[in-house]
Amino acid sequence: MRAHAYLTAALAALAARLHDDDPERGDVPGWVMITVMTAALVLAILIPFREAIVTAVTTALGSVTSVQ
Repeated sequence: MRAHAYLTAALAALAARLHDDDPERGDVPGWVMITVMTAALVLAILIPFREAIVTAVTTALGSVTSVQ
């Protein structure tokens, strides 16, 4: 009898979720779109300027870690 009550409650919750018109739900959540766009921007900057970025970071780290 207890399993029947759990199953009924689970099915009721699922039905309520499927029929609920939540305004926050969309085709693509905003955080997914922001993550994909950020990754695309990083690649768009990194590909043409990779050598310059590596040189700049290496120089900056070298100047900080060098002992005089």
